[in-house]
Amino acid sequence: MAREIYRKILELVLKAADLAKSVGISNLLQPGLVKEMIIADILGHELIHSKRDADAHAPNNPGEKYEYLSCKEGGSGQLDRMFKEPASKRADSLSRITRNKKIYFAVFYAENQAKCKVIYEIEPRVLVLETERQLDRSGNDISHVGFSENWAGSNGRVVYQDQNGHQTS
Repeated sequence: MAREIYRKILELVLKAADLAKSVGISNLLQPGLVKEMIIADILGHELIHSKRDADAHAPNNPGEKYEYLSCKEGGSGQLDRMFKEPASKRADSLSRITRNKKIYFAVFYAENQAKCKVIYEIEPRVLVLETERQLDRSGNDISHVGFSENWAGSNGRVVYQDQNGHQTS
């Protein structure tokens, strides 16, 4: 029984991958990409599917970029591989934040991680301050910098809230 369900899932994933290729997305299974697609759809943004750029941009304005952080309920969103030192690499790391007009922090339901619960809009300068604080306290030259839902709620504003409450479908 489970094997038949797995086959159906794989069939759907392969169809989705073909659809993704038709719009230039060569790796639908790239970590985080599907959640970025969900966030962009909710916010009306244009997805940027390159790993070396921001996550999305404003419709008809590729110069207005957005970064997405996401987590499941009770988790934390993070920026991976942020450099504390040397100064030049730190500046490059921080530019991943400062290149954006806004940062969006999305929380997905723990029991249905394909469904978004809430999205907070955060000013890049606010995220930079917290990122620098965490980097300064880190004992490593390269760190993952994390942000909790509570932090996002205290430092951002809600721009999307699921109106249907907790759903598993």
